[in-house]
Amino acid sequence: MGTQTPPAGTASTRARLLDAAAKLFHEQGIHVGVDAVCRAAGVSKRSMYQLFAGKEDLVAASLERVAPEYSAALLPAADDGGSPRERIRHVFERLEELEPAQDFLGCPFVATAVQARSPEHPASLVARRQKDGLTAFFRHEARRGGARDPELLARQLTMVFDGASVRSVMQARELDGLAVTTANALMEVAGMGPPAASGDGAVLAGSAPAETTA
Repeated sequence: MGTQTPPAGTASTRARLLDAAAKLFHEQGIHVGVDAVCRAAGVSKRSMYQLFAGKEDLVAASLERVAPEYSAALLPAADDGGSPRERIRHVFERLEELEPAQDFLGCPFVATAVQARSPEHPASLVARRQKDGLTAFFRHEARRGGARDPELLARQLTMVFDGASVRSVMQARELDGLAVTTANALMEVAGMGPPAASGDGAVLAGSAPAETTA
């Protein structure tokens, strides 16, 4: 049997739903109803249920939709030329910049997983994959930088990242370099190389490597 061609407009309808869902769920929480999402997207509930089995799938798909952009905003480009320590530090500098720019809404993956409660919720699985990707990025750079225990350092850095994001939300204020200095102290203790002469605090602009996520 041949592949069926999706109805005209299906792709744009799905995109509108996911964009509206991602915005509402991040700003107001995943308790926001399907009716509100459909109104914001200008899509009927019937159309929504033709595209998604239910609200859980919509939450998960909307989280997946924002993942590439979120990663690109955090991670340095694969060819930026920075040292492993600079590349890790870049992530924490970007975190500190993004929190106030996003009105202290915090990491959408942490927020969604906490609200979903169940580790088997489809959105929790998406959030876990995203965090595993961030840990993998830290682990890769830690190995390159000569850390004594790259796996341990990677998990510690991920915990600092998530904890710093939560603190920013709870306090509704900037981190004032706390995330950066904590990450830097962990790298120092782990035996990674000293800051480069050009300045360890330099922000390295660019997007995430294709094989990793934040």
